[in-house]
Amino acid sequence: MTDRYSRQTLFSPICKQGQEKLATAKVLIVGAGALGTASAEMLARAGVGKITIVDRDYVEVSNLQRQQMFTEEDARNKLPKAVAAQNRIQTVNSEIEVTSLIADVNGLNIEELVTGCSLIIDAVDNFETRLIVNDAAVKHQIPYLIGAIVASYGLTFPIIPGSTPCFHCIIDTLPSQNVTCDTVGVIGPIVQLVAAYQVTSALKLLTGHPVSNVLKSFDIWQEEKAEISVDTLKNDNCPTCGSQPTYPYLSFENQTKTEVLCGRNTVQLRPGITRSLSLEQLAESIKDQAREMVLNPYLLSCSFENHRIVFFKDGRALVHGTSEAQVARSLYNKIIG
Repeated sequence: MTDRYSRQTLFSPICKQGQEKLATAKVLIVGAGALGTASAEMLARAGVGKITIVDRDYVEVSNLQRQQMFTEEDARNKLPKAVAAQNRIQTVNSEIEVTSLIADVNGLNIEELVTGCSLIIDAVDNFETRLIVNDAAVKHQIPYLIGAIVASYGLTFPIIPGSTPCFHCIIDTLPSQNVTCDTVGVIGPIVQLVAAYQVTSALKLLTGHPVSNVLKSFDIWQEEKAEISVDTLKNDNCPTCGSQPTYPYLSFENQTKTEVLCGRNTVQLRPGITRSLSLEQLAESIKDQAREMVLNPYLLSCSFENHRIVFFKDGRALVHGTSEAQVARSLYNKIIG
């Protein structure tokens, strides 16, 4: 072992033995936005051996204020967030293995994504994806570290299958998602605070230490904090972690295939079947109709009928400039057929 981790191994709860455990750990980070990039960089610097980052979106200039791994060049090139994060991590620690996946997490792919993982870091921005990952984590008995931020408020909570309530159990006790970062904003310090708690819990679990069954919440601007023991929130009839689990969110049929992205005036379209697009052929076929095309190995962005549309290889598309699913589907079908 090199002296790269010398200061960390001097910390007695980790020490040399803990560092060796970190080197063999595999962490899945779902979401490469603010929380995901902050957690990914800390875990990479800590020497976690394998990190997989999955995200469906690409870098925009508005991300740069809080999503610490990305650069202006990433935004200009419309790099997928997962790829940009991987590129950054590989310059930070070349000794570890980093994998990026440009994908929308759903019931068809989540169980494959979690296979073999030591733990899962939650860095998503919507309840549906969180419930999908929660089902897979509980089914496969993998610790799942919840984190959420908006404005100056954040919360974090460890889900330890067989020990704590799952996310499905506690969802009704959480703050309403009537506000999002896209409607009320977010400041960078709350990102770092929540990510710090998530990564601390990750380091504890990966080195063999327990974590408390406590939901922690903070408002860093108002200088307020609260801790809630959630043991009493366990639901014996929970469809995910109850006595007769059905894991409802692992059923692809139960998931939306057209999603309005809250606060962004954008609709995501996801094909009902697995498909693979040739972005080069698509660009060639619409070159006379589309404007401002940007093509890279991961996506095709263009302006079409006064809307900006971004296509991904898996057939997904983000239609900007509308919150009407019907409008988005019409534009998608005109191009894809």
